[in-house]
Amino acid sequence: MSEESKDQQTRWIAGQRRTTAEFDALYAEGTAPWDIGRPQPALRSVADAGELTGRVLDSGCGTGEHTLMAAALGLDATGVDSAPTAIATAEQKARERRIEARFLVHDALHLGSLGGTFDTVIDSGVYHIFDDEDRPRYVDSLQSVTAPGARLFLLCFSDLQPGDFGPRRITERELRDSFEDGWRIDALERTTMHTNRGPEGVHAWLASMTRL
Repeated sequence: MSEESKDQQTRWIAGQRRTTAEFDALYAEGTAPWDIGRPQPALRSVADAGELTGRVLDSGCGTGEHTLMAAALGLDATGVDSAPTAIATAEQKARERRIEARFLVHDALHLGSLGGTFDTVIDSGVYHIFDDEDRPRYVDSLQSVTAPGARLFLLCFSDLQPGDFGPRRITERELRDSFEDGWRIDALERTTMHTNRGPEGVHAWLASMTRL
C-alpha cells in the first residue's frame, strides 16, 4: 500500500470527510475496506425475503454487488457512485456475469438529477460517510428520487462498535432524527457489516424505512 493510501485510511479511521479522488484511489489500489466482493449478508437477507421490488437504486454502489444482486432477481437496477474506478469495475462484473444493470458515475448528494423515481433504494455504507453538514443533504437527495411507498434499506456503522477504526459511528437516535420527516422507520436492527479486514465483521445498524 502506498504512503498516500495509508494516509487516506488514517483519515477514514478518524472519521474525516474524503474527496472523490481519495475514494477512487482506494478502489484503484484494491484497498477499500468495505469492498468484500459479494453483497453484505444483511442486505442479502433483505433480497432473499423478497423486499426488493420495482425500480432499484443502489446509492453509492461501489463495485456493484448490491446492484447486481437486484438485477439478478430480474429487477430494473441502477447503481451510482462518484468513484469512476468503482463504476468501471461494476460494469466489468456485469459483463462477466451476463447481468443487465445500469451503472453511472454520480454524486449521491444530487440523486434528483438522475431524473425519475425508484421503488427501492439500497444504501450500504454511504450514510455514515457524511458529516453533520452533509447528512441532511443526503437525506434530501434520497427523498428527491422516492415517492410515497418507496422503501429504503440502509446499512451503516453502529456506535456499538468499539475502537476508532472505520467511519463515524452512528447512534440509533441520529438515524431516527435524520429520517423523522418524510419517512417511517419500519425496523431498526442490530446487525453486522462485513469488511475485508477480518471475518468477524463490525457492529452495524440495518434500517428498513418507507417513504411517506
